[in-house]
Amino acid sequence: MHALFTVFGKEVLENFRDRRTLLSALLFGPLFGPLLFGAMVSRMLDQSVTESDEILSFSISGDAKAPNLTRFLESHGVHLKKSTLSESEARAEVSRGKTQVVLIVPSEYAERFSAAMPAPLLLVADSTDSQARKTAERARMLLANYNSGIAQLRLQMRGVDPLLAMPIAVNEVDIATPSGKAVIVLGFMTYFVLFAVLMGGLYLAIDSTAGERERGSLEALLCLPVARLSLVGGKILATCAFMALSLAISLAAFVVVFQFVPLERLGMSTNLNASTAVLLFVICLPFIPLGATLMTFVASFTRSYREAQTYLTSVLLVPTLPIAFASIYSLRTKSSLMLIPSLSQHLLMTSVLKDEPIAIADFWVSAGSSLFFAAFLGWLVVRLWRRDALLG
Repeated sequence: MHALFTVFGKEVLENFRDRRTLLSALLFGPLFGPLLFGAMVSRMLDQSVTESDEILSFSISGDAKAPNLTRFLESHGVHLKKSTLSESEARAEVSRGKTQVVLIVPSEYAERFSAAMPAPLLLVADSTDSQARKTAERARMLLANYNSGIAQLRLQMRGVDPLLAMPIAVNEVDIATPSGKAVIVLGFMTYFVLFAVLMGGLYLAIDSTAGERERGSLEALLCLPVARLSLVGGKILATCAFMALSLAISLAAFVVVFQFVPLERLGMSTNLNASTAVLLFVICLPFIPLGATLMTFVASFTRSYREAQTYLTSVLLVPTLPIAFASIYSLRTKSSLMLIPSLSQHLLMTSVLKDEPIAIADFWVSAGSSLFFAAFLGWLVVRLWRRDALLG
């Protein structure tokens, strides 16, 4: 144990001496991620609120053929830009970006409308333009309301109760809590957290293996009367220490940043405070030895610092891939998924952010699985370092 902590102190001290690497590991990853994520969420929320309050505006061609429709749209606060564009001209205007949406009233509209037949309307928009797509969707909803109102009036004029045309009335019951709704926005926070954890130990894992081999100090270190287990354990323990520090900085940054994100403007709230951050830290803690041993194992095969950087940059994506699958398939916390490292941490953190209770058994299965894989990789690293080919 004395040798292990001696190696641990050596690696920590050497890493603190490299200030540029230290700033990159403990500031770029842990702080840049929360700041960028907070800025993105704030921008998205501001845009959503602005769009909901923004006056709907689009062009209409042939409004004289549909005076009632025009009055209906204007009465609902729509700003209509009247024009005389044909369908081909409207297509050209939209494709060139001169206007976002054009509503065309064809010449046969009035005749078919008077005959109680489906009267055609053309809504010209570019679905690849996100802003135009939102405008077109709002226009489509208003036109659907106008269509429904006219249909009910026609039924009443013919002595038919409009309710007969509505055999089913669906009333939606949303059981989502404000914290649960916030997770829709905060879903990728766990990705930034786990990525910051790995970034915190990346450079130390490289420097203590490939870096020492490149500097020629590894051979002298291996000649010392120190058990390889203590030697490797000290290096991994030092990597774990910086990963834990990076995790703490990242979570603290998220707590501070989200004090300034106006989630309540969309009916959301977050319970991300100091106590929640401590709980998230405990959930992620078993993942740290796994990440440290994985990076040390891969870096031990490399011959130079640059080669180790190349391989480990790709390795960083592996533990975060399960989070992408969880988002795509909307996975929920289940006992069987607790056996998968990083995914289990993601699901448990998501439950905490939703303010949902987590089962103690799920936490221990998650922690046990991560520590088991960490121990297995650590055993492989020790076996590798006992081979003479390590210096070849």
